[in-house]
This record gives sequence, C-alpha cells and structure tokens, in this order.
Amino acid sequence: MKGLFIVFEGVDGSGSSTQALLLKDYVLARGCRTVLSPEPSNGPIGNLIRQIMKKRVILTRDSQRFDEQMAYLFAADRHDHLYNDIDGVFKLVNDGYHVITTRYYFSSLAYNCRSRDDWEFISSLNQKFPNPDLVIYIDIPLEVSLQRLSDRSLKEVYENKDKLTQVRQNYQNIFAKYKGLFLQVNGTETVNKIHQHIVDFLKDNFAEKIDI
Repeated sequence: MKGLFIVFEGVDGSGSSTQALLLKDYVLARGCRTVLSPEPSNGPIGNLIRQIMKKRVILTRDSQRFDEQMAYLFAADRHDHLYNDIDGVFKLVNDGYHVITTRYYFSSLAYNCRSRDDWEFISSLNQKFPNPDLVIYIDIPLEVSLQRLSDRSLKEVYENKDKLTQVRQNYQNIFAKYKGLFLQVNGTETVNKIHQHIVDFLKDNFAEKIDI
C-alpha cells in the first residue's frame, strides 16, 4: 500500500516542526513506516539554502532579486526532494512509507510573493508539483510569531515583522482558494491539544492507511 504525503505549513514560530515530529512518532508507534523529511531538504541544494537562510552565504542585497533567486533554488531543491532515486518523497511513498514534511510549494508562494507578477512567476515554477495527500496549516497571530522568534539566538533572513506580515496574509490567500484536503489549526492552543486535533483528523480521513 502506498504511503501518505503530509505537509505542515505555517509562519516562523508556528510550531510546525514540533507537530511534525509528534505526528511522526505517533504514526511510528502504530507500526507504520514513517519518515520526517523537511524542506529545505538535506540534499545538496537544500544545504545551500540553509546556509543562505543563516546568512553564511550572501546572494544579493536587493530584496526583490533575493526573493527571485530563492524561488529558483527552492523549486530546484523541491524537485530533487520529490523525485531523487535515493530518498525522494515519491520513492518512499511508493515503498509504503508515510512522508511528513515541513514546508512545500505553499511556502514559496507565501514567502517569495509580493505582487501579482511574483505570484504568476512562482506559480509557474511550482505548477507541476502535485498536491500532497494532506496539508496541515498551523495559524498564529503575527504578534505570537514575533514573540516566539525573539527567544531565538539566531535570526534567519525572513524572520522580521515586515516579511512575516506579508507571509501570513499570503498564507490566508492561498488556503482560502486551495481545493485539496486541508486542516487549519489554532497554533496558540497547547502542543498536546494541537496534536490531538491532527490525530482526530487523520482518524476521520485515513483510518485505512494508518492503524489509529
């Protein structure tokens, strides 16, 4: 039986990484083969993106051009993440693994779009990537995101108020029109309560795939 491809999305500080890890452990405990495989990936392009995000590699100081360059890099990394023959998402899914990832093409649309032209450009880069089986969007107010980020010792390039204001609005626009299977949860609830919402949704939609 093919596995599931599940994507977590949310602004920085939303708790998506925490919930992805909890879900992986939950599914593993039920005897299902499961892999946590985030984006940027652990592949060669993904590692370059991580260095850029940490400001160890500088592309350009022009913010518009930077977003364009990052959109190209993310699309290239995403293609490798999905289709490589070693540990690609669809190889694993076809081998019966459930693959959980934090971030997918929704993040490119949310983080790299400022205008209609940006939207058309980034949509064209990502138009051939298929929808996942499920998107879980963890929504938090901007103030909560900034408060959580203030506790981090290292700030990445997108972790600032102006950028995250646009990102959250983009996410709302994206998921207002999204036609695939989708769950939005309130990221200000407790970690355990958010996890339970996710488990309940899986019970309702994928009981035949996961022994819940």
